[in-house]
Amino acid sequence: MIAYIKGKVIDEIDGGVILENNGIGYEILCSSTALARLTAQKEGGIYTYFQVKEDGVCLYGFDNKAEKSMFMKLISVSGVGPKMGIAVLSGMNLSDLATAIAMSDVKTLSKVKGLGKKTAERIILELRENIEKEEITTQNQGAEVKFTGEDEDAVIALMGLGFSGVQSRNAVKTAREKGAKTIEDLIAFALRNLN
Repeated sequence: MIAYIKGKVIDEIDGGVILENNGIGYEILCSSTALARLTAQKEGGIYTYFQVKEDGVCLYGFDNKAEKSMFMKLISVSGVGPKMGIAVLSGMNLSDLATAIAMSDVKTLSKVKGLGKKTAERIILELRENIEKEEITTQNQGAEVKFTGEDEDAVIALMGLGFSGVQSRNAVKTAREKGAKTIEDLIAFALRNLN
């Protein structure tokens, strides 16, 4: 239907913008990253999801294809509608969200405003295998950092000790950057920095 719109921001609405393209103003509810970019630049392009329901239609906007892809996965989960999907994307960055799902980190996922523990568990249950198949990356000063199997094992070990998935991944990433080579080094270095 309507997959992408480019135009000028003519107004801001609660949680979104009105984007004008060829004389038509599209009201779009946006993820926080898309909203921040559009309101700062006052124009730009946005990937969209067009929802048609009995009581009307709605456009949801995303900063990039990866964000839209994650949104589509989220709304495929029973009990998660488009508004909740946007809330989840706005509550966490994409990398941390993928990590929380892949690592079954209910605690971190439940911190999103309006997302209860049971819904967080359902998201993990229904999407974990799907997310694990994708390459999970974290942003490091604009460059992608790829996690190896050994890194993931270290993250799982740290999570077993009670740290959140996000804390564990950041600690392992830092340990790798500081020169840790083996899984034992990664865990030891991460524990020193987490405590």
